[in-house]
Amino acid sequence: MNSVSTILSPAGPAEISEAKINISNLRLRTYIGFNPEEKTKQQGVIVNAEIWYRADLACASDDAADALNYKNITKRMIQHIENGRFQLLEKLTAELLAIASAAQQVSYAEVRVDKPHALRFADSVSVTLSAHRRRAD
Repeated sequence: MNSVSTILSPAGPAEISEAKINISNLRLRTYIGFNPEEKTKQQGVIVNAEIWYRADLACASDDAADALNYKNITKRMIQHIENGRFQLLEKLTAELLAIASAAQQVSYAEVRVDKPHALRFADSVSVTLSAHRRRAD
């Protein structure tokens, strides 16, 4: 019972079930928007992602094969953004959410995409989408 996937606390043993990975402030440039000038000039976007996954095996094994590969997820997001053209933040956010939640061990993912300076007098406009995978444990 005293494995890495079980932690001991004053209230008794508790099982480690999930980990949360945060990808914070990934700053990239892409074509985003439907106005003529937006279609010809790249603009900055800022991506934040929160990805929950089952971590008990990774905690116990200390083996990268049992963990979620956030480097590959981030690389796929970067490639998708830099090579894409998007009219709406909603579309870009949905496609990044699909990348973030693609791994089977992901139980919940949330992606926020900010478009800085999209509105006068505002720092940015953002869209946040989330997906939840139900488990049959």
